[in-house]
Amino acid sequence: MSDEHLEELRVKIRAVDRELVALIGRRKDLVIEIGEAKEALGLPVLDPPQEAKVVRRAAELARELGVDEELTRDVIWRIIASARDTQEGRTRWGPPLPHDSGAPSPLGADEG
Repeated sequence: MSDEHLEELRVKIRAVDRELVALIGRRKDLVIEIGEAKEALGLPVLDPPQEAKVVRRAAELARELGVDEELTRDVIWRIIASARDTQEGRTRWGPPLPHDSGAPSPLGADEG
C-alpha cells in the first residue's frame, strides 16, 4: 500500500462522512416535522412504542445489508434522543450522559 492509496481512502471516507452527516440532519428534521404535524392534529407527539418499532426496523435493515446491528441501533437511538431534546427545547451535545443507557425514554420523540 502506498501513501497515495492511503490518502485516496481518506478522501473517500471524508466524502462518506459528509453524506452521513447530511443524512443525519435530514432525518432529524423529518422527525421534528412529524412531531409538529402530530401536535397540529392534536395527536400525542411522543410515542415510545413507535420509537422501538423504528429501531427494530433499522436493525432488520442492517441485518439485510450486512451492517453492524448494534451500531445501527445506537445511531438511531441517538438521533431519536436528539430529536426528543429539540422537541423539548433542549440541545445535548457530546457523548451520552452517564445515566443515558441508549434505551428508549418514556419521553421519546415519535418517528412516524
